[in-house]
Amino acid sequence: MSTEGPPAGRAQFHTQHQARATAQAEQLLARKDELGGAWLGWVAGELYRLNPAPYAAMVRRELERLSQDPG
Repeated sequence: MSTEGPPAGRAQFHTQHQARATAQAEQLLARKDELGGAWLGWVAGELYRLNPAPYAAMVRRELERLSQDPG
């Protein structure tokens, strides 16, 4: 059974995994200063390893949101 499918399935997946995706994005972003210029390549590799793909996309979107959040 796939986690993708009708919109209700995607919404349920999102609800179930949102907090975890946000926490993971915060952990990845926390390494940005430590890794400096190497961070982008490192974080791309970390995102590539995440499964399933819809979860990886959630983490990537959270990274974008957190990077743009001024507060």
